Amino acid sequence: MVALETIRASNSRIASTLPSGLVAIFVGATNGVGEATVRQFAKYASAPRVYLIGRSQDAGTRIVNECRALNAKGEFTFISKDTSLMRNVDEICDTIKHKEKSVNLLFLTIGTLQTGKTTVEGLHYPAAIAVHARNRFITNLLPLIKNATSLRRVISVFIATLEGEIQMDDFQGWHMKLMANRDHAASITTLSLESHHKDNPNVSFVHNFPGVIKSGITRGTSGVVLTALKAVVRIFGSLFYMPAEEAGDRHVFLSTSARYSAGEKDEAAGVPLSVAPDLSIARGTDGKLASGVYSINASGESAGEKVEDALASLRSRGMTGKVMDTINTDIEKALAANTKA
Repeated sequence: MVALETIRASNSRIASTLPSGLVAIFVGATNGVGEATVRQFAKYASAPRVYLIGRSQDAGTRIVNECRALNAKGEFTFISKDTSLMRNVDEICDTIKHKEKSVNLLFLTIGTLQTGKTTVEGLHYPAAIAVHARNRFITNLLPLIKNATSLRRVISVFIATLEGEIQMDDFQGWHMKLMANRDHAASITTLSLESHHKDNPNVSFVHNFPGVIKSGITRGTSGVVLTALKAVVRIFGSLFYMPAEEAGDRHVFLSTSARYSAGEKDEAAGVPLSVAPDLSIARGTDGKLASGVYSINASGESAGEKVEDALASLRSRGMTGKVMDTINTDIEKALAANTKA
């Protein structure tokens, strides 16, 4: 485990080791780990320009005001959109492209446990949010991320270190059981990040499991298992939730530390490892140090050999290309549905 004191020592050096005016985009910033992280990022960064994307205007306004109180020199902008729709993702990205020439950090936390619902664009709602929208944000904004001269990083907070078999015959997870869908979605996320890194080797990509954090991910869910889970969380959640400040600090560290660099010679790696004597470069999803794509658990550590073997097996069967082709085809169909409508 990366110790919390080490993490905070690194975060405290963000303002002195990274340039002023970092541009960061937080997609899913109105609750849970997104909210916790944007608040801590505002605390540590020097005069950042931050975009927060979420659905609730009230929550967005509140968080923007809190961030401004933490960092009077920062610029904080909230954009209210439903990110399950690809057309909305494109509109958000176009807005940012008109305002910014470069982006240092893209931080993605959007997700849901609600299933069985179809978006107006024809996608399974949970897949649209966690798979298609995340990839659309990455694809649209990578040109700006590549333009950055300091930090260049994408964080996808989801179900890292739980990668398993992918079921191409039910790619959007309409009929899978919960645990099978977990392994499936985890691998889709990691392989898609590997594909983006292959085309953009100067950008680092982190897939992270956040731990147990209070959030709105169960909102709108139904069914016996999830109803029981929500009841347990309401009663006992305070006993096992990670404190919001700690969650925010851990994810700011993932977002800014050179531990998760794009490669051994990454000139925009982030806060140097020298800020703490016990820090070292992380092992990537291919089992090699500093390989640019990381599957990281709630303690900040890389996935083990079991996950590395599972991912190697998937790659050997050409699953990376199949995953990206399916994602892009689904997105094209969704946008075409908008045109017809």
